[in-house]
Amino acid sequence: MASISNFSLIQQSRFSSFLKQKIKSSTSSIPRGSLNVNSRTNSSKFLPLSNEIMVSKRVKFSGKFLKSPRLNEILDSEFCVTRAAAADAEGHEIEVADGFAKPSKSFAERFPALVTGFFFFAWYFLNVIFNILNKKVYNYFPYPYFVSAIHLLVGVVYCLISWAVGLPKRAPIDKELLGLLTPVALCHALGHVMSNVSFAAVAVSFTHTVKALEPFFNAAASQFVLGHQIPLPLWLSLAPVVIGVSMASMTELSFNWTGFISAMISNISFTYRSIYSKKAMTGMDSTNIYAYISIIALLVCLPPAILIEGPQLMQFGFKEAIAKVGLHKFLSDLFWIGMFYHLYNQVATNTLERVAPLTHAVGNVLKRVFVIGFSIVVFGNKISRQTAIGTAIAIAGVAIYSLIKANMEEKKRRAAQTHAS
Repeated sequence: MASISNFSLIQQSRFSSFLKQKIKSSTSSIPRGSLNVNSRTNSSKFLPLSNEIMVSKRVKFSGKFLKSPRLNEILDSEFCVTRAAAADAEGHEIEVADGFAKPSKSFAERFPALVTGFFFFAWYFLNVIFNILNKKVYNYFPYPYFVSAIHLLVGVVYCLISWAVGLPKRAPIDKELLGLLTPVALCHALGHVMSNVSFAAVAVSFTHTVKALEPFFNAAASQFVLGHQIPLPLWLSLAPVVIGVSMASMTELSFNWTGFISAMISNISFTYRSIYSKKAMTGMDSTNIYAYISIIALLVCLPPAILIEGPQLMQFGFKEAIAKVGLHKFLSDLFWIGMFYHLYNQVATNTLERVAPLTHAVGNVLKRVFVIGFSIVVFGNKISRQTAIGTAIAIAGVAIYSLIKANMEEKKRRAAQTHAS
């Protein structure tokens, strides 16, 4: 009896060694995506389980499970693959090393700088194209209130279609959130309309030069409205901005008070939009918030467009525009300036969410330089030497202000992290 028992143990040991070698040899040439063991009924596959690739079922030979504890030990240990290529349950390729699954990195994870650079390029490109097309429309259709409403209308239609297909999924809105977003939308509407009034009245480059004063209004509102103490270096950095804009305004060939005052009102409106936006901080994502703001702003812009420009549009505005460029081009231009307006704002939000405050500041300044430069080249605007120098001084002042403010915000963020830890 003892000899039979010993023989059985020897045979089991030999069979276990043989099976172990077979499993090792088979796993060395595993095809991507699965690991199969011939069987009448079962097929064992790689399945993701807590970052470890393991076979989920016992191996079955000739329709019968192997009951030996020792053999099961071997199977459990050997089927934890130590180095192979596999696929997850959805068919995405993953890397397996030392028994653990390592998901393959996406393109954005492997090349973050390249992706961020593309976002900046798209932001600048869309912004420049919008400003150029917008000004070209005003050259034959000078109705900024109506055009501003078209900008928002195209964006709202885009948002509604995106919600309909679930990209993104529409976030619900209640009475309280509507009350918080309405002041933001009012300021957004006023700032947008006044910017377009300025674009229609003067050169694009001059409007953007005046709008370089926006940081000055932001600092003033923070100091005198919100009660935040603004450091002296920030105030000093704003001096070149004020001086530069003043120099450019005195000798700007396209200067008129309508364009200048409209740009200043736009600065004030966007400043208060920033103040109200801080009060309306919610858990809703930025894409949904911007969609709701656009809808409210459109409702705000329609009445003045109808009351102020409606009679002129119906009498000769549309007729003259169609006579100059044709119905197809007229409608096409209105559609594309609205689309570029919405896309550049959306891409700008996505871009600025990817970068640090310092990069954000530099990006905003460079964007304004690009717009001013391209508008001068495309439209051939003649500017005096003093206007050019004043514009350069104003932009330099904005850059210095932005860099100082970004450094201050970064120090506050690090201090908060240190305090929290």
